[in-house]
Formats: sequence, structure tokens, C-alpha cells
Amino acid sequence: MRLFLLFIYLTTALSCSAQTQSEALVNPSETASEEILIVYLSRTKNTKAVAEMIQEKVEGVLVSLELETPYPEDYDAIVAQVAKENETGILPPLETEVDVSQYRTVFVGFPTWGMQLPPPMKTFLSENDLSGKMVIPFNTNAGYGIGSSFDKVEELCPESTILEGYSTRGGIERDGVLFVMEGEKEEEVKTEVDAWLGRLGF
Repeated sequence: MRLFLLFIYLTTALSCSAQTQSEALVNPSETASEEILIVYLSRTKNTKAVAEMIQEKVEGVLVSLELETPYPEDYDAIVAQVAKENETGILPPLETEVDVSQYRTVFVGFPTWGMQLPPPMKTFLSENDLSGKMVIPFNTNAGYGIGSSFDKVEELCPESTILEGYSTRGGIERDGVLFVMEGEKEEEVKTEVDAWLGRLGF
């Protein structure tokens, strides 16, 4: 009988401990600003603008992903290169290096390219172990939505806690519409970002 009661006690204690750790993990309000990393990829500076709005709200460290060999400036050329990388699974090498071990919460921001997660962000998520961390995606797109990008983040971060992402319409480079995060659009996105972060607990 004593052994049975001891078993029940230990099981309950372990369960409560695991639950407490899990709750702590998904409670952004308990994350210190120095434990927050905001990593983003931005070609026309729209994703960068959203990243800066997030930093304004939660503070944290802001990092731009840069490639060892930058993409071409020409739109058709970059579309062709990205399509080839997506088709072959090539991960372009990054010039940016980040020690992610010191962070508990990692925001990852990117545009939608070809309805997918951009290859440089695939590189970052593949090369950095975000296990046990909160990962929060945010996105800008040309009006077609996130595509499979948020699903790919989950696939590449199987041991992370993925929180609700944010997405908004940015520029349409194909049509020559580049930076749009100014004026009314900027104020609209700031309001949406504040509400989104509030829902997450920041």
C-alpha cells in the first residue's frame, strides 16, 4: 500500500512539474527582453519594418539575415534562383551568425517567396537548434498569404513551442511596388502588431 501511495505521489509531482515547465515556456510575459531574439529576412524592407515594430513593443535583439553571396537585384533573376533552391533543397550559406542558446523566445520574420518559406530562413532554422524555445513567425506577402511558410517553420522546429503568427500585405515587387510601411499602412500594421502581441501575452 505504501509503495502504491508513493507511486501516486511521484506521478502527481512529476506531472505538476512538467505542467509548470510547459506553462512557463508558453508565458511570454515571463521572458526578459534580453532573452528575446527577432530574426528577419527582408528584401524590400517591409518585413524589416514589422520586425522593428515588434522590437519597439518587446525590446529584444534585432538581427537581419544576410547571405554570403547576396541575391541578384533583378527580380526575374532572384525568382529563378529561389525556384531552383526550393526545387533542389539547396540552403544558401548565411553570412549572419547568431548564438541562439541565450534566447528563450525567437521571432522569425520573412516574406512569402513562391508561396514558401524563403531559402535563407530555411538555412537559419536548419542550422540553429531552437529546441525548447518559443518560436513566433511573422510574415509579409504580396497579397497571396503565407503559403506553406508557417507550416515549414513548424516542420523545421519540431521541439519548439510555435505560437500564433502574424501576416500582413507588403509590397508587390513584381509590379514595382516596394516599400509600403508608411503613412496609414504603417499605423494600421502597428495597431495589428500591438493587438497580436497582446494576445500572445507580451
